[in-house]
Amino acid sequence: MTLLLLLAAWSCGALPGLGGARPRDGGVLRHQSLVSKEIVTPFRLVTRMEDGNETAVAALSTKIRQRTARAQQQVFHIAQASFLINVFGLSFILDVHLNHDLLSSNYMEKHFNGEGRSLLSKGGEHCYYQGKIRGVVFSVVAISTCQGLHGMFGDGNFTYLILPLRKSSKQDKEHPHAVYRNTGLGPAIRPFAYERTSLKQDPDVKSDVLRTISIKRIKRMIDTKSAYDETKYVELAIVNDYFMFKKHHLSLTHTNSFAKSVVNLVDAIYKEQLNTRIVLVSMETWTDRNRLVESDDPLHMLHLFMQYRQQNMSGRSDTVHLFTGRTFLNSRSGAAFVGSICSNAKGGGINEYSNPEGMAVTLSQNIAQNLGMMWEPRHSADDSASCKCPDKWNGCIMMEDSGFHLPRTFSQCSLVEYQELLQQGGGACLFNKPTQLLQPPECGNGFVEHGEECDCGSSAECEKMGGNCCKKCTLTHEALCGNGLCCDSECQLLSRGEVCREAVNDCDVNETCTGDSSQCPENVHKQDGYWCNDQQGRCFQGECKSRDGHCKYIWGPRVVSADKHCYEKLNVEANEKGNCGKRDSSWIRCQKDDILCGYLHCSSIAWPPRVGEMDGDITKVEMYKEGRYIDCSGGHVMLADGMDLGYVPDGAPCGHNMICLRQKCNAIRSLNLTACPSNTEDSCSGRGICSNMAKCVCDHEWAGSDCSIYDPLIMAPLPTEKPIPGPSAANIIIGSIAGAILVASIVIGGTGWGFKPAPRRRDAAQGPI
Repeated sequence: MTLLLLLAAWSCGALPGLGGARPRDGGVLRHQSLVSKEIVTPFRLVTRMEDGNETAVAALSTKIRQRTARAQQQVFHIAQASFLINVFGLSFILDVHLNHDLLSSNYMEKHFNGEGRSLLSKGGEHCYYQGKIRGVVFSVVAISTCQGLHGMFGDGNFTYLILPLRKSSKQDKEHPHAVYRNTGLGPAIRPFAYERTSLKQDPDVKSDVLRTISIKRIKRMIDTKSAYDETKYVELAIVNDYFMFKKHHLSLTHTNSFAKSVVNLVDAIYKEQLNTRIVLVSMETWTDRNRLVESDDPLHMLHLFMQYRQQNMSGRSDTVHLFTGRTFLNSRSGAAFVGSICSNAKGGGINEYSNPEGMAVTLSQNIAQNLGMMWEPRHSADDSASCKCPDKWNGCIMMEDSGFHLPRTFSQCSLVEYQELLQQGGGACLFNKPTQLLQPPECGNGFVEHGEECDCGSSAECEKMGGNCCKKCTLTHEALCGNGLCCDSECQLLSRGEVCREAVNDCDVNETCTGDSSQCPENVHKQDGYWCNDQQGRCFQGECKSRDGHCKYIWGPRVVSADKHCYEKLNVEANEKGNCGKRDSSWIRCQKDDILCGYLHCSSIAWPPRVGEMDGDITKVEMYKEGRYIDCSGGHVMLADGMDLGYVPDGAPCGHNMICLRQKCNAIRSLNLTACPSNTEDSCSGRGICSNMAKCVCDHEWAGSDCSIYDPLIMAPLPTEKPIPGPSAANIIIGSIAGAILVASIVIGGTGWGFKPAPRRRDAAQGPI
């Protein structure tokens, strides 16, 4: 599948290319040589009543008006539509459906009046579609229809961008559009889908670029089915700054529609590539003034924006991204924290203004960084490179010098890095499916709505799930469920206690079926502070944190944390080789209680680090202790978000019931965690695990909010072989007993004739009959 190729003439700002050096001078000429343009008039295809055939009409609008419960008219858009576009000597029919996953049911829009007071509104016009080119299997379409057709479609050979032009008059029914096509591409490329088989087919993928992740570990990650086969959901909040508002001529409607178009395109990429949906949960637009101190440095802006999020945004989201209309005065068009998708403090990014297609790639890159994906060198498009980028012409999304190359595929390096984040528990929030935008019920959108027993999605999605359980959003005969992790292949509910989502690490918990629902319960993990990795680390935000584990993460699996003596002697020196951070240009000396939370000292490290980039050289010190030399080595390893990995991570143990937080050793109780219910001194009555939601996850055969109720699971009987016909011992015994009863009844019945039966006494404890 080809890339989303941006036309420079569209862009009022800089071209996207986060984190990589991208040229700014001479870019227009270079870019114009890669595109062709035609002016066309698209048509919408509608079905004729008389014969059921399609006919082309000039009116492109997909709007319909329906009356709400309060007798007010509300604008909706039709669930499905088809458009005919004749361009470059070809005819394309775009079959599209409303992207019901784009907005959650709790989606809110916020803006400010002239006095700075916030105003809230719910919903908003939803005209964002996804789909396929009719007859082209490996095609993709993502468009909006609010004001003409705006978006992209790709047929596997080329990517086409379409945007509306002004009509010659309001009375003119035909609406001209500009269509751009990237040229000079190679053969069609099959989409590199997010599948377990993609790594199984090539087990030594990324053997070098994975930076010492072992093949055994990759295979273990692949075999842990539930975490990767289950659809993930990134709940995204967008903030448009005042510069972005001005770019859209101070129109709130246009600003918000623009942002939704960008997210719709990103969702199409992530849905196709990573089995991950991007869902908008809120949008905030600064319509009166900017709320951040202006800065030309994207990393500085990122830190300021994250502070704003913590102080001013209380709604639930997995990541928050700023769309800014300003242009940064360096090679970056944005920035994002790496591996921070579920963090309230670091889950976010900033994105520089471009057209929707350009910003879609920038946002894709920034969210990818939130999901733990690293930047790759351009050479990874080469067949010989271990990243195995499937798009040889344009490269992959996480290539550093994407510049004018705006891809829409992920390399195998990126796939494994995403899998690694999930394996380590960093993506716990992604498994909680948000509620869908409230729309009229529509069979086939994947959501069970009023009047539906089931909804397994499109025909292709239903077929993938088996296709026998749910037909036309009604359960088939004898089916108890239509889809879900707790629905088996025979359309029956899995028993209570069956694992539907396996724990991915020591800090995660197994989610089990309830026995009365086809859906797996909400994904949770252990509360912060639990021991992990054989009591070498502590659980923190779903991950096992330790000095030893952090050394392995940076330098490779054979590296371990250095002797405690290294921390005691070096971290009090306040220099490059030992400190507790940096303030301005001065190193901070570690206090005695904080030495295990300062600069990270490892043993047997070797350049280069498996993640990030070195800032300076490896710091290597040898010390003599108790008749042997010990290795105290480290390095300042920088991520694209400016984070220095060369320090002990938050959550690592530093003493009895103590963990590191921002290079300080703090008591676990300082986290102010909510205790789980219990009827003993132990959490969850000693028969369960306290989750990050402060709810007990009970051990096998225990139940109740505090796990104090013994509730053994009733196991289904094992199937037995069909007995061979003929008398068995049991049959003989049963026959003998029946014969004896018959004889006794005759005798007793005969002696009882002529007698009146005595009245029965009723036991008070028996209850009513």
